[in-house]
Amino acid sequence: MTAGRRRLRPGALLVILRVVVAAVVVATGILPAADAGALAGRTAPVLGFVVAITIVAELARDAAVFDVVAQHLARWGRGRVLALWGAVILLAVVSTVFLSLDTTAVIVTPVVVLLAQGVGVSPLPFALATVWLANTASLLLPVSNLTNLLAASRIGADPAAFLALSWAPALAGVLVPVAILTIAHRRTLRGRYSAPPQARPTDRVLFVVSAAVLVALLPLLALVQEVWIPAAAAALILVVVFAFRRRRALRLALVPWQALGLAAGLFVIVEAAHARGLAALLTPLAADGHGVGELLRVAGIGALAANGIDNLPAYLVLEPLAAHDPVALMALLIGVNLGPLVTPWASLAILLWHHRITALGVTVPWGRFALWGLVAATSTVLVAVLALAAVSRSADPGYRRGMWRNIRCLHNIGPPTTHDEVREAARQVVRKVSGSTHPSRANTPAFEQAIDEIAQATRRMLDQLVTNAPPKNREAEAVKGRQRHEKRMEREVRIRTASV
Repeated sequence: MTAGRRRLRPGALLVILRVVVAAVVVATGILPAADAGALAGRTAPVLGFVVAITIVAELARDAAVFDVVAQHLARWGRGRVLALWGAVILLAVVSTVFLSLDTTAVIVTPVVVLLAQGVGVSPLPFALATVWLANTASLLLPVSNLTNLLAASRIGADPAAFLALSWAPALAGVLVPVAILTIAHRRTLRGRYSAPPQARPTDRVLFVVSAAVLVALLPLLALVQEVWIPAAAAALILVVVFAFRRRRALRLALVPWQALGLAAGLFVIVEAAHARGLAALLTPLAADGHGVGELLRVAGIGALAANGIDNLPAYLVLEPLAAHDPVALMALLIGVNLGPLVTPWASLAILLWHHRITALGVTVPWGRFALWGLVAATSTVLVAVLALAAVSRSADPGYRRGMWRNIRCLHNIGPPTTHDEVREAARQVVRKVSGSTHPSRANTPAFEQAIDEIAQATRRMLDQLVTNAPPKNREAEAVKGRQRHEKRMEREVRIRTASV
């Protein structure tokens, strides 16, 4: 126990350091107060969902829900390893899509490895499947990955808008890695096994309630926009039931403190960097159109950055490259979600997964992991981008016809307009007038100077405007925008149907 705590100290200290730096950044005004308030409003629901879904997953595991599911999978396999393999793939995909990638890495991995060991099958392909799918299956829904939650509001008004762009690349994110693993381990998967004896949960009430909560929660996570609300309700129900049935399971460790500190610190630090000029430095890399080559470039930059510095900071740093374009933003998500399979630090899920399998006696050398990961990441990102390019052709043509729709009213809005919002509006004006979203090196200075001057003039105008009207509510304005978007979509569908 002491050794385990010592091993965690460097990571915990790093998280604490980032939180302290973030606090200093806000306290000293390096991140303006208005920007800090806007950031808090954007990220608080995201972090709240992370806490709630982690509590739900941990308590469901304590109630033996995942163990019982694994036993049923073993029986449904009817002694054929290939059938068991398919069932495990399904479990990993469902877990990742609805309960997030960390749930698959931390909770599903040991269940699957112990299942394979219990039936006398090599656990290696099953272990690799959980870590690969924890990343590559995390593109389908906003709740599947923290990066998706951050991008969702910029991609569409509701989960359906996100799903319209994500379903095809997400399908590639499942099929390509599974195909690679199936071919590589085909000899292992041809065998047979004997089903293990059935074990019963020690507390049937906890098991039934936890299973029912999960069954009710999963569809809500795919249907509602504010996913933190059903997740928080599910967590509250389980906490109350466990308080009566198994109080010892309720501990502070249920809250993912390190993940919260890491994410919150990164949010503040990267936002401050953008406010102080990082976004302008990245402008030459911005997405320019929806061609396959351009989408591959954006996804490739995301994948390289994720394997270099971890997928969450990679997304936060690179988000301005594609924030104005839902299709390009989905390409970036392909890179940072499906691409981090090569380095151990490419995502937190990989490190958590490796800790779990090592404790269970499964060894995967990092060199071998990186080699196979390179093959899987390259193939998966390529196929996923091709799928995105195909489905984006049927996306709302308003994404491609003009940039003016990306400029929103910035006057008399509450909370107050931020530096980034003013600069992004100025950038859209310059892109429209110049006819280019990606200026050449020779034109970049003029491009950036125009953005600076328009942003300054806009800021002065907003500061000088006087009105007696109460500030407009951002959420209410967002609802109106979504309604206008839905009407445009309906109109386009009617036009296309009539033309057919």
